[in-house]
Amino acid sequence: MTARAETRARLENATLAAFFGIILIGGSNFVAVRFSNAELPPYWGAAIRFLPASLLLFVVMVIGRIPVPYGSALVGAVLWGLINFGLGYALTYFGLQQVNAGTASVILATVPLFTLGLAVLHRLERLRPRPIVGALIALAGIALVFREQLSANVAAIYLIAILLNAAAAAEAGVIAKRFPRTHPFATNAVGMLVGGLVLLLASFVFGEAHDLPRRTETQLAVVYLATVGAIGLFGLFIYVVNRWTVSATSYALVVMPLVAISLGALLRGESVSPFFLVGAAIVAVGVYVGALSGGGR
Repeated sequence: MTARAETRARLENATLAAFFGIILIGGSNFVAVRFSNAELPPYWGAAIRFLPASLLLFVVMVIGRIPVPYGSALVGAVLWGLINFGLGYALTYFGLQQVNAGTASVILATVPLFTLGLAVLHRLERLRPRPIVGALIALAGIALVFREQLSANVAAIYLIAILLNAAAAAEAGVIAKRFPRTHPFATNAVGMLVGGLVLLLASFVFGEAHDLPRRTETQLAVVYLATVGAIGLFGLFIYVVNRWTVSATSYALVVMPLVAISLGALLRGESVSPFFLVGAAIVAVGVYVGALSGGGR
């Protein structure tokens, strides 16, 4: 094997490792947010996750002499922050007040389908029949999951919030791919600052209390979410999306329910009904047909 081939293989292995890191961290984040929401108001809990994370990233940038994005790269980082951290996590934290971790992760597993649709709207890809068929199958699964949750007295508005977050996450991923490539720390430092300020503003607009967490489990959840769950997750995401297609990167969300459901049952005692599992399986089939079966990276 030549030196160039060895370098390429090492980069590919590093990207695969980062991809699996996204799955593990992303799945555990659903459970950590549930712990945060048990004590803290949703927008305040999200703000004190991303603002400290942004500060830590700016410190790392100063130490590592990583430049701040400028020009169109700065525009991309700001839009990434507004849509992914501001809008997306406002919806996530709101929805997870009632929706359990497993259900939220199954709904968010539709991101690859949203991504393919948005890629067509952005003229990055052409419309193909397979994603349409996959979307219809996934929608049938989502309908079953919604029905199961509604029968468990979960208000529809919380489920819809998680579904809208899937669309926001897909659009943010497309934006991250379209704009000039920058260092993952720089992109996320700007993005988390912008998103954190949006969430803080929403917290004051809706009149939330702004107490710091007192329970040990909440403190641990917030620290985890601000470090591994924010810096780690989205640093890995930007790293992978810079090397793979945005559609391929979004496939991580298809596997996240395995982590979220397992940890939700283990740490929070969240139940999993057979009806829910059938709906989740149909969603997985729809995503496979619509996104995965068409080729990977």
